Amino acid sequence: MIVDIVMPKMGESITEGTIIEWCKKVGDAIELDEILLEIGTDKVNSEIPSPTAGILVEILAESNDVLDVGALIARVETDADSAEPVKKAPPEEEPPAKPVEEKPVEVPEPAASPVPMPISGEKKFFTPVVNKIAAENNIGIEELMTVLGTGKSGRVTKVDILKYLETRIAAPIPKGQPLTGAPSPAPTFIGEEARVEMDHMRKLIADHMRASIDTSAHVYVLTEVDMTAVVNYVDSQGDTFYKKEGFNLTYTPFIIQGCVKALNAYPDVNASIDGSAIVYHKNVNIGMAVAMEKGLMVPVLAKCEELNFLGLCRKVRDMALRTRNKQLKPDELQGSTFSISNFGVFNVTIGTPIINQPNVGILGVGAVKKRPVVIETDEGDTIGIKSMMFLSLGFDHRLVDGAGGSQFIETVRQNLETMDLGNLS
Repeated sequence: MIVDIVMPKMGESITEGTIIEWCKKVGDAIELDEILLEIGTDKVNSEIPSPTAGILVEILAESNDVLDVGALIARVETDADSAEPVKKAPPEEEPPAKPVEEKPVEVPEPAASPVPMPISGEKKFFTPVVNKIAAENNIGIEELMTVLGTGKSGRVTKVDILKYLETRIAAPIPKGQPLTGAPSPAPTFIGEEARVEMDHMRKLIADHMRASIDTSAHVYVLTEVDMTAVVNYVDSQGDTFYKKEGFNLTYTPFIIQGCVKALNAYPDVNASIDGSAIVYHKNVNIGMAVAMEKGLMVPVLAKCEELNFLGLCRKVRDMALRTRNKQLKPDELQGSTFSISNFGVFNVTIGTPIINQPNVGILGVGAVKKRPVVIETDEGDTIGIKSMMFLSLGFDHRLVDGAGGSQFIETVRQNLETMDLGNLS
């Protein structure tokens, strides 16, 4: 039986999509929920799983084609015995053109660029089937990243994960350094230049960032936070947390919780501007910048004021995991009221991120680093080693003044330094 594959509806406001890449070609077998193609919208790039198992017999849309939601893009034959690829009609022959004598043009031979070898921590993407098997067997993302993939571009298949389970060591992988992607391959130069067209995601990021600079009057303030108590808590409770939850405890939920409390106290920073009107938002919806292999996405943690600390931990992990695995829905990238960019995971100390529209504020989080600081005591000043972190706040001066921005970031600092770690809620 032939099953029609149509352009899926990716969100309430999405009416069309762009074909980014087909992961299968005509004649290939495909399993249920195996990734069939990648589709891009004005919000997100998403990997689309096949709604049925069978043989891909026809592809009706090419890369970079833009089609309306519901448009036919491919056909799959569910009966493998009767599957036969659909042959396209050959183009009409044109009379041969009269040959034109041309002088040979010397083109410099492109230099051979080395193919980068996979490195530890290289980014991978996992299908819903693989993620389901991993969840059922309590395999965390750190462990899943170590599974050798035999699919396209090193993708982990169902067979790979099942084979891994047969030889898996029961003990969990110890916590390590944050995962980072492989370096980009060197471009191939023709002469003195290498010209490469931007991919779909990079074009969206470029347009969004330029529009934000043109819209908001950016101002920045910075402060430093003593994170020693939080660092000590994570060090002492990290193993217990991992055994209970199956993933690592990080600094991010602490920062988000301190930020949410400050946003409740300063509603102007949790607002947006619509023409000459100020729009105040009832809920605190945090946009969390997540680095991708070829870009950046900002999934939204909705209604953070309703989540306790453990709820924030689980939500942060879920959003980051599904963002990197291209499993987000476009609606999950909309509705933020404030954003956080944690470039500290890349060991960067200070940064000034661009405001994520239509927000009026964004918090930049630097790396936590030990250094000597002056400690004031009743007996006098002394010098000690503390775990310090820089925070930056970018805000829209059309709504938030310097005093308001300074008071907000100072409140975030106080929330982090005075957090009741023995009674997190």
